[in-house]
Amino acid sequence: MGRAFEFRKARKMKRWAAMSKAFTRIGKDIVMAVKEGGPDPDANSKLRAVIQNAKAVNMPKDNIERAIKRASDKSQGDYKEVLFEGYAPHGIAILVETATDNNTRTVANIRSYFNKCDGSLGTSGSVVFMFDHTCNFRINGEGMDLEELELELIDHGVEEVFEDEDGVMIYAPFESFGAIQSALESQDIEIIASGFERIPQVTKTISEEQKADVEKLLEKIEEDDDVQNVYHNMNELE
Repeated sequence: MGRAFEFRKARKMKRWAAMSKAFTRIGKDIVMAVKEGGPDPDANSKLRAVIQNAKAVNMPKDNIERAIKRASDKSQGDYKEVLFEGYAPHGIAILVETATDNNTRTVANIRSYFNKCDGSLGTSGSVVFMFDHTCNFRINGEGMDLEELELELIDHGVEEVFEDEDGVMIYAPFESFGAIQSALESQDIEIIASGFERIPQVTKTISEEQKADVEKLLEKIEEDDDVQNVYHNMNELE
């Protein structure tokens, strides 16, 4: 199996335990998708993908519809996506994806977490090059020949196709998202969920005691309401 498989296996054991946090994250995704492409999922592929993700985490239909309606209101503020880069203790690189309606607040909060946990907030470009920006799809692959599927999609940028307990996973570079979404939909392949991840090119192994220091910072960051995703290059498989 490739790096995407190993990365997913490690992350599945952690993070996103709180359903309320997932709902908050998806609610912001809905606002950004509607502001960008309108409230009709048939005409807005980004919104279509977010709605699939909402269903995948059992977000009630009423919640989804309310979020779309709220996002369509001209008085609804927009969220700006901001990426933060830095280092945790022991040289672990961290990327923090946020969606914020108040950048001043978010910058101050993220900086304070790094400072309080002996980390350092870096400048733009300081660690992002250590991660591959990928897109992924979880599909209903029942009865499919995965090798054949991979061959069919390879021209659209697909790099890895594998099966786990949640279904069939497809990984590709970030910029291939639209082409793969269109290819799957044209073949009537059910997309259960989709998204984007940043996979570390190389992971760093540290001691259990050092891991505890890093986890302390990660937990503080992940609790922030403006934070959508957190990535790092700490080896979690040992």
